[in-house]
Amino acid sequence: MTHDHDLVLRPTAAQTAAALNPPAGRTGGDLVVETLTGLGATTVFGLPGQHALGMFDALRRSALRYVGLRVENNAGFAADAYGRITGEAAPLLLSTGPGALMSLAALQEAAAASAPVLAIGSQVPAAGLGGGRHGYLHELRDQRASFRDVVKSVHTVRTQSQIPSALAAAWESALTAPHGPVWVEIPQDVLLAETTLPVVTAMDATPEDVVPRPELTALAAHLLAGAERPAIIAGGGVVRSDASGKLLALAERLDIPVVTTFGGKGAFPWEHPLSLRSWLEDRHTTDFLEDADVLLVIGSGLGELSSNYHTFAPRGRVIQIEADAGKLESNHPALGIHADARLALQALLETVPERRDPTAPERVAAVLTKVRERIEGQDLGLEQRLVAAVREALPDRSPSFWDMTILAYWAWSAFDARHPNTMHSAQGAGGLGYGFPAALGAAAADPSRPVLAVSGDGGAMYSIAELATARQYGLDVTWLIVDDGGYGILREYMTDAFGEATGTELARPDFVALAESFGVPATLTSPETLTEDLTKSLATPGPSVVVLPALLRMFAPTHL
Repeated sequence: MTHDHDLVLRPTAAQTAAALNPPAGRTGGDLVVETLTGLGATTVFGLPGQHALGMFDALRRSALRYVGLRVENNAGFAADAYGRITGEAAPLLLSTGPGALMSLAALQEAAAASAPVLAIGSQVPAAGLGGGRHGYLHELRDQRASFRDVVKSVHTVRTQSQIPSALAAAWESALTAPHGPVWVEIPQDVLLAETTLPVVTAMDATPEDVVPRPELTALAAHLLAGAERPAIIAGGGVVRSDASGKLLALAERLDIPVVTTFGGKGAFPWEHPLSLRSWLEDRHTTDFLEDADVLLVIGSGLGELSSNYHTFAPRGRVIQIEADAGKLESNHPALGIHADARLALQALLETVPERRDPTAPERVAAVLTKVRERIEGQDLGLEQRLVAAVREALPDRSPSFWDMTILAYWAWSAFDARHPNTMHSAQGAGGLGYGFPAALGAAAADPSRPVLAVSGDGGAMYSIAELATARQYGLDVTWLIVDDGGYGILREYMTDAFGEATGTELARPDFVALAESFGVPATLTSPETLTEDLTKSLATPGPSVVVLPALLRMFAPTHL
């Protein structure tokens, strides 16, 4: 009797000959790029540094496409977006110490949003590992410790023979639900030394499925079928697991209203009669969800933004499906089902009977009417027109990437992401500077459609250097910069809380002239011409910038 794990693939005669006579001139860096190729990678992002030069030299001997950004954090954002768009682990090549540490904010966003990023950093020579304080350039006492609290897993290589296995383990970790960033570090001398090891061929690093327990999905199906006022909260896990179709099928089979979180934008059709859209910061939505006697939460931990700043207090039975076991019942008691959203939804579809509720669309419409009336009572016509203008200009299947700026905060609630996996923002970790470099990563992932980035003038200054990247690679990204002369949302928060703002006013450049100095065409627009100018820029291949001077306001909060 044989078992699957007893089967070993025998090398062919050609493979044996190649193994006995590996090409000359290869180094540990070649083992890195060969392994990445064997795992299925096609594009890598990064920034070279002295300790990492062995990897970068090996790139020219490989078929991998390299997209180099100007700041490590921005390279991380680009890799994050590439992972979100493709579902593949995006390799991110970094140097030791300062270069590595510059990526941490981007890796935190990738972790919060479950974006698969394979960060590979160099290290000081192997003799310097272990905190011996030898005084190497870029030396940290424990570089791994800086990443351990941010990424899913940390892998340290000490010899060349460990490189393929470490990268394969990291790749599998990054792509196991929930997806996320991982960290691999390889000493400088290991990367530079010549190797006599055979060329790395195909690597098997297929992640295992996170399958729901059948007794739990059976109970969940029973609860949903017998509910009087069920509701669904669909989070980013639905998008990441490509489960939007199954969510739609379940909602229609059971006539259940659905609200999507800001990370789950596009998971459910915006105009569907059962769609509560994304008005999670509105008390009318919160009240509706609290009134549900059975609440199905899929792919969300019900964190701060998804719970109306932790004011949400469900009164009914909560069912939580979540691939990250640490998020199960982290905020509310629930029937916790540790599973990939797609697999759990499939199990429910196979189990639950049909349930009809002709009142569900009426109740949804009533909530949306209350939300609309609340917003219309606040004199926010400009903000609503701008959201509508962006939606009109952006092709339905083009991805958009939103920085932490007032227009993005509006978009979280009010923007119709017409397809899954097309609207992305930095709301996971909340750092500035995400929008433009992430859009560059998306354009590298799929050059067949234009990409939109949206930033404020403060956030834009984090990413100005990447105009050179956009120009160098001819990436088809239109960058909308909303210029209000400062950190607009912080200005509003501080003024509301303290009566005046401190540290929020910014001197800034002429963004049009600055973009043009990089060879990137730019347009100064207005609220009246925004749709026309954005449409033209998005229809023109290559990078472009559209600058909109505007002072925007947020709608009144309901959680205070």
